[in-house]
Amino acid sequence: MSKTGVIGGSGLYDIQGLVLISRKSVPTPFGKPSGPYLIGKMGDAEIIFLPRHGKRHDIPPHMINYRANMWGFRKLGVDRVISINAAGGIKKGLRPGDIVITDQVLDMTRNRKSTFYDGKDGVVHIDFTEPYCPQLRRVLMEAGKRVGVSLKNGGTYVAVEGPRLETASEIRGFGILGGAVVGMTGMPEASLARELEICYAGVSVVANYAAGISRKKLTVSEVMNAMKSSTGKIKLLLKETFSVMPEKRECPCGEALKEARI
Repeated sequence: MSKTGVIGGSGLYDIQGLVLISRKSVPTPFGKPSGPYLIGKMGDAEIIFLPRHGKRHDIPPHMINYRANMWGFRKLGVDRVISINAAGGIKKGLRPGDIVITDQVLDMTRNRKSTFYDGKDGVVHIDFTEPYCPQLRRVLMEAGKRVGVSLKNGGTYVAVEGPRLETASEIRGFGILGGAVVGMTGMPEASLARELEICYAGVSVVANYAAGISRKKLTVSEVMNAMKSSTGKIKLLLKETFSVMPEKRECPCGEALKEARI
């Protein structure tokens, strides 16, 4: 049976309606994940949830063990992961509270372990033309329509190192490059999932206008309040997504390593 993982960001630490079966700590060759995985059921769907910043939100974005988190999902048999994250809105027309189902990535991170392949197990170059699973994106969009949760279909996620927020000049540059939202956790999650042949989709909640777009000072409380106000919509979206998720994967994600090795 297909298992779906959910990795939650700022403000999402549980899933409404998830019947908890167990908590499981998963050792990995890459160290400890952000915490125990919460294993549960919602209807007939098996869901495995992990708060990426830890239960107490005490792991900053640049210190998250992304490799351990994704490896742990795979070890538990997950073949799809939905990533929820807070982001700053760059693209004109995006407002706090909007939800974007991202379709592209600009990776501006510098110091993160971004691959499982360091040469010991051969050289691997995955195709990353489409960084997010097209089937999983369609399922999310359909679920949003069914429950009346408005979603923005597509947008480029700009992944930055953090933990500081961005400068106004950086945001102007990201906008010129086509960035729609900016956040600190979308990479290397997406590429690591692809190396593990896991379907991966990003759900970005616009928590604030990015630096320089409004004249207001950016604050952490603003981000947390925006995420809190959007949590109900996210939980409703996830519940419907699980109910309409097809059992069979019909996407190229499951064969990502085919013809990728040298």
